[in-house]
Amino acid sequence: MKKLFTLLLVISVGIFLMSANAFSEGHTVAMVVKNLGNPFMDACGKGAEEALNELGDTLIFQGPATPTVEGQIEIIENLIAQKVDAICVTANDFDALVPVLKKAMDNGIKVVSFDSAVNAGGRIVHVNQADSEQIGKLQVQAVAEMINFEGEIAILSAGATMTNQNTWIEFMKKELEDPKYDKMELVTIVYGDDLRDKSYNEAMGLFKSYPNLKGIISPTTVGISATAKAIFDAGLVGKIQLTGLGLPSEMAEWIHNDTCTAMFLWNPIDLGYLAANVAGLLCHGDITGSEGEKFTGGKMGEYTIVKAADGGTEVLLGPPFRFDKSNIDDWKDVY
Repeated sequence: MKKLFTLLLVISVGIFLMSANAFSEGHTVAMVVKNLGNPFMDACGKGAEEALNELGDTLIFQGPATPTVEGQIEIIENLIAQKVDAICVTANDFDALVPVLKKAMDNGIKVVSFDSAVNAGGRIVHVNQADSEQIGKLQVQAVAEMINFEGEIAILSAGATMTNQNTWIEFMKKELEDPKYDKMELVTIVYGDDLRDKSYNEAMGLFKSYPNLKGIISPTTVGISATAKAIFDAGLVGKIQLTGLGLPSEMAEWIHNDTCTAMFLWNPIDLGYLAANVAGLLCHGDITGSEGEKFTGGKMGEYTIVKAADGGTEVLLGPPFRFDKSNIDDWKDVY
């Protein structure tokens, strides 16, 4: 009986030590989003948690109350003090986060940007939604078709310092230089700062300032849904066309009532999953973030790290997807 007790005790201690070792091998990855309460960011967090669970790691999901650089810097400073293993950040400013992120890397923390890039000097690798040029061009092509390639258009963006928005807008401007758009005019760019009320008010301001406006591109999930509501409330459905980047769950209503004919996006759950997966793989030593590296991104499949336009490296999630009446109901309950 005594021998049996001793054997059980040894087995129990062994199991405990194995569990403790397994826990100690896990890493803590913090995802710092633009702001809390943003459905797109929440969906990214959902994907990140799934990816890290599969890797045996832990997620910390944080963001400022409003999309400010100062709020992100404060959070990152706290994460450095907590000695997390990795930080995934979607930047509210391309350059302003670099000093604090360099500090994080100097402290052995793996830094990955996603969605909205940080300067290559402040990260190891960036996880991009899709080819930025393609994203910009698609939105111009879509609004052009909606207004028959003639009339005034405006862009209602998120924050003026947000890297992804500015990059897409530059490619939109480049696309508009094509002679086929000669009868179209980009009259202004306004910023709703990824806040619903401000985006709504900016849209209403466009209607008043540009009575001949024919189309609006809003490359932000918060902005496009707020703009759709503004168009509907102002009785301008059919008079002002709308496209951009939106969540199917938020845009289904506006697509069905013709406020928005079509819009684009990628799956933010997949984006968060891939970003966290890359951060986890960096922590586990499976990748270094160097150009040419190939890796398996969990359920997402095979990826190759490529050179980014800013001189750093990046991973491309995949091409954007077009949503319209033909398919919106297939996706509205997904994200």
